[in-house]
Amino acid sequence: MRLDKYLKVSRLIKRRTVAKDVCEGEKISVNGRIAKPSADIKPGDVITIDMRQHILEVKVLDTPNSVKANEAHNLFEILKDFKKDVLI
Repeated sequence: MRLDKYLKVSRLIKRRTVAKDVCEGEKISVNGRIAKPSADIKPGDVITIDMRQHILEVKVLDTPNSVKANEAHNLFEILKDFKKDVLI
């Protein structure tokens, strides 16, 4: 499954177009490498999302084409979830 679609289906990012933009901004890596929106995602991959003040690292558990909203959290396991120390 494409990375941008997986991010949308898993509800890690709410819209596929936003997921695509974030990927193109080099804010998402898969298994330690910066990933394009078309990167192939499979179970066992580790996705790291670098948001402005927050980093989320998840392990992919499943890649179905669609899932109900209340079951989306079963598609990944959170490995790291922390805020960056940002000085303004």
